[in-house]
Amino acid sequence: MKSVFYISILWICSLLCSSYAWSQPATNNPQTLEFIDGIEIIRSQAPQLNSTSIPSTKTKSSTPLTIESFQSIQFKYGQLFNVEIEQIENISLYQFIEEWLDTKYRMGGKSKSGIDCSGFAGVLYETNYHQLLPRTAREQHHTSEKIEMTDIKEGDLVFFNTRGGVSHVGVYLHNRFFVHASTKEGVMISNLDEPYYKKTFISAGRLPTQ
Repeated sequence: MKSVFYISILWICSLLCSSYAWSQPATNNPQTLEFIDGIEIIRSQAPQLNSTSIPSTKTKSSTPLTIESFQSIQFKYGQLFNVEIEQIENISLYQFIEEWLDTKYRMGGKSKSGIDCSGFAGVLYETNYHQLLPRTAREQHHTSEKIEMTDIKEGDLVFFNTRGGVSHVGVYLHNRFFVHASTKEGVMISNLDEPYYKKTFISAGRLPTQ
């Protein structure tokens, strides 16, 4: 009987110990703690991205460019010239062109009631670059320095032989487009690759002081 009693006591103690072990939180398990610590270490020691990983757009030294940063006139001419909007920087120049587009041609004219090619180039330069050009296309060609088309930039002059010698002038814009006063259409924008202008093109020029 005593042996049965002791066996019963041992069996009950064993059950109580097992019940106590199952009732403890899982965090008392050394393996579980190691796993949780591992997650915490990964989170706390995650590598930080430095300035060379992802360029910051929110720094004091730079302002991010957004759609709202540009004006409608930049979208218009960027699309017309097929260039990036950022290249249309001289807003006042394109506002000037907008005001003069479709002004009729008049030989010797220099106003919005009528203007010729050299007169338009002169008014554009005086208004936007504060420079005075000679009155005729021939004189403007003589005054300017010839430049290669690979070096041409916005504001340079482009000269044509439309009726013998240097007889027509325009102002270069972007991507082979230029603005000028045409005898038939008045102030307009054309492209150097159009057959007529491709055939009559002489050279591009830049004023020495520009």
